[in-house]
Amino acid sequence: MEDANNNIELVFVPAPAMGHFVSAVGTAKLLLQRQPQLSVTVLIMKVHLIPDARINAYIDSLIADEKDINPRLKLILLPVDLDALKGHSDKASIFKAFFDSQKAKVRDYCVNEIQNSGSGRRRRLAGFVVDMLCSSFMDVAEEFGVPTYVFYALGAAMLGLHLHFQSLKDDRGILASEFKDSDPDLNIPTYFKPFPVKLLPSFVLDTTDGVLDHARRIRQAKGVIVNTFFDLESHALESLSKDNTVPLVYPVGPILNLNGIAKYRESEEQILRWLDDQPASSVVYLCFGSAAVGVFQEPQVKEIAYALERSGQRFLWVLRKPSSSGSLVPTGYSNHDEVLPEGFLERTKSIGKVIEWASQSVFLAHPAVGGFVSHCGWNSVLESIWFGVPIATWPMMVDQQGNAFQLVREIGMAVDIKMDYKTDSRDPKTNIPIVPKIVSAKEIEIGITSLMDNSTTNFVRTKAKEVKEMSRNALEEGGSSFNFVESFFKNVITNLK
Repeated sequence: MEDANNNIELVFVPAPAMGHFVSAVGTAKLLLQRQPQLSVTVLIMKVHLIPDARINAYIDSLIADEKDINPRLKLILLPVDLDALKGHSDKASIFKAFFDSQKAKVRDYCVNEIQNSGSGRRRRLAGFVVDMLCSSFMDVAEEFGVPTYVFYALGAAMLGLHLHFQSLKDDRGILASEFKDSDPDLNIPTYFKPFPVKLLPSFVLDTTDGVLDHARRIRQAKGVIVNTFFDLESHALESLSKDNTVPLVYPVGPILNLNGIAKYRESEEQILRWLDDQPASSVVYLCFGSAAVGVFQEPQVKEIAYALERSGQRFLWVLRKPSSSGSLVPTGYSNHDEVLPEGFLERTKSIGKVIEWASQSVFLAHPAVGGFVSHCGWNSVLESIWFGVPIATWPMMVDQQGNAFQLVREIGMAVDIKMDYKTDSRDPKTNIPIVPKIVSAKEIEIGITSLMDNSTTNFVRTKAKEVKEMSRNALEEGGSSFNFVESFFKNVITNLK
């Protein structure tokens, strides 16, 4: 008789957001590489009313290449019920209606493909792995009598912050917004230094979008997979392990999408040839993420340009135009001269390049790149760590201020440009977005010059190299992430019914 434990299946439900989706699929692939008895079905959701061409293109490429990937990985594109989204205008309402409608599709798939598949089915459903934003899908797992594991796409310290403020709200009736006019720093268990109130993420300050409440369901999971590694966030992970209200946490990262390094586009080849001619670690790379929030209006663009020119540093700058179409993805300028200071491109043509979007990992991997001015999205942080490139922090929203705090104050592989810069703040009385103040060219220049200091005493550069080695070692046989993958799979087997 065949051992059922040798033929088990996990159902992944990733969130339809690029940073979440790519790392979740990467985690599924990692598990399959390590566990030959496992198969994974990824149930894919596409958001149609708030289009994001990048993630839709990535999903389409995954499905098209399905025959070339692990045969034990099944990718299922769920149908979308557009009627369920009618009458919803704001983003939070749209996403709630979207997830509610998709939950029914997940249930239907599991009923038709798993429950009614007959006795000939060789694989046994062992549980669901749902994104941190898809906690409502835990209801479907309960209907099938299987456990749920949560995939947390942010870092372990941010997971602790998320759980901490949910607990304050539920157990003590304290809202994070109450701290705004009190002490400037807070003691949050997963950070070993006092955390500045001004860096608190919007989802704990404004609870109307329901993101904070996902933490309540996270506590009910059998385990939490986090895209991090132990040596990077040892204090946070040890803190979480001591809290008996928190499920077992499995840091299995860094999970990265490095496909761009193997197959880059012709436009990237031209930039790479330019980088080949630059001295090692001499180029500062500026990129503020792939979403529309990572773009600046013309006055701020000019300040960045002035800073680069005055610094005298070689640079590679990803510059894109704010979208006016409602898309989550910014557009490109037909001519960069329309937004840059007059004569900037001509004056800097020997030391710099201004480009449209390209595969970030391609450039971070290049030995000429010695610094990264970043919005500090968690995936960008992990990519920078993987390649040992120090960061100048310029966060925009959500978890990014907290990530910047970790990088500068706790890990020590970054310098600060404007850690408290926020694009997602709103006036508490009017709910009108608060436009952040322009960061001056002087502030930016100081940050870039400090970042690119190549002296032997540059602690930030040395630390980046140390953390790079830690990240590589974590995934090697016997490394911390390698071992946590084993521990997670043992948890799955233990919870089989």
